[in-house]
Amino acid sequence: MTWNQDYTPPAAQSNSKPLPRLAGETTADNPWPVSLLSEKFHMAVERWPSVWVAGQITQINTRRQGSAYITLRDDYQDIALEVNGFGQFAAAATPFVQGDRVIIHGKPNLWMKRTSLSLRGDAIIAAGAGGSLKAMIDELRKKLKGEGLFDVDRKQPLPEFPHCIGLICAPQARAEGDVITNVRLRWPVVDFKVTHVHVQGEQCPSDVIKAIAQMDADPDVDVIIVARGGGAFEDLIGFSDEGVVRAAAAAHTPLISAIGHEDDWTLLDLVADLRASTPTDAAKKVVPDVREQMQLINVNIERMRMRIDATVNNETRLIEGYANRPSLTQPLTMLEPHQRLIDDARTRMRIGLTRILDDASLTIEKAHASLTALSPQSTLNRGYAVVQGADGHVIDDANVVNTGDQLTMTLKHGVIVSEVTTVTKE
Repeated sequence: MTWNQDYTPPAAQSNSKPLPRLAGETTADNPWPVSLLSEKFHMAVERWPSVWVAGQITQINTRRQGSAYITLRDDYQDIALEVNGFGQFAAAATPFVQGDRVIIHGKPNLWMKRTSLSLRGDAIIAAGAGGSLKAMIDELRKKLKGEGLFDVDRKQPLPEFPHCIGLICAPQARAEGDVITNVRLRWPVVDFKVTHVHVQGEQCPSDVIKAIAQMDADPDVDVIIVARGGGAFEDLIGFSDEGVVRAAAAAHTPLISAIGHEDDWTLLDLVADLRASTPTDAAKKVVPDVREQMQLINVNIERMRMRIDATVNNETRLIEGYANRPSLTQPLTMLEPHQRLIDDARTRMRIGLTRILDDASLTIEKAHASLTALSPQSTLNRGYAVVQGADGHVIDDANVVNTGDQLTMTLKHGVIVSEVTTVTKE
């Protein structure tokens, strides 16, 4: 729609008042509608000339085919300009990424729906990285990497079940709510200690350095999360400050960087023990899910029960096997082999002893016969007598006997005492 001085909107028509032609002619009783003022701005901007402008890309979106939307930031001041373009400009902008320094040609344009001023680009070329924020950050990154601050072996493992989380974020920030809400949904028993800081601007680095040191010195804090929502490249620059990076590297407490969105990056991401793509992602990584843990516990309990049941069943079968053995059901059968052994031994012993006794008896009989044959009694049995003197000596010579001596004669049966009356000597 194109406005002209003869146009009268419905509201004005009802009041029967024509709209003022010039801005200076407007009054509180007869103002311009927003649409007319926006049209006036648009017509004025249309008369502006095309221009070449240099700056650094802090945001770029070329995902929609045939269109490109760029936020171009001044290299030295915190001033940005929206640039959009289509067709050939969009194709030429596709290779560029956040942080690139470029020169763009275009014509000022005002979008009437929001009265938003931008530059409609028709050409874009690389301007080199000299003096850009990205170049400075790249130089700092190379320096700190050379010192080993980004080495993997320096990174600390996160505690598996943290009791207290130190959260560094902006006051009343959405990032704070995202982290706390999602952490407590997953692990309700965890505590938080929150330190609010500036997350952009000049005060950001000093605030973050102080907060990291404070959290690291607190013995209750098990892990630190530095969180910030998304933003333009220059908004996140404080988290690439050298002091912030060194403070994070010096911390003994594990630290998670959750700055911006997945496509955003800072040097804090490189030095942190873990980089989360978003604050919500940090919440998911810092604590386990209580439901998953309960499921894991239940699975392990069931496994233990199955193993215990299997062990008990195996032992029961083993005991039943022992109990059903003949040696236990009929214990006397265990003694049968030994009884047979004993019986055989007794038999052999009886036979052996009998043989020994027989041999001994035979020997004794032979000895008895010999003794019997040689004994004086045998002589007596044949009718002989044994003559002894008074002194008990056997007399075998008549020359030793005198008349009147008393002699004792032992016969087969009995003893005779006599006095010698006659001695015949040879």
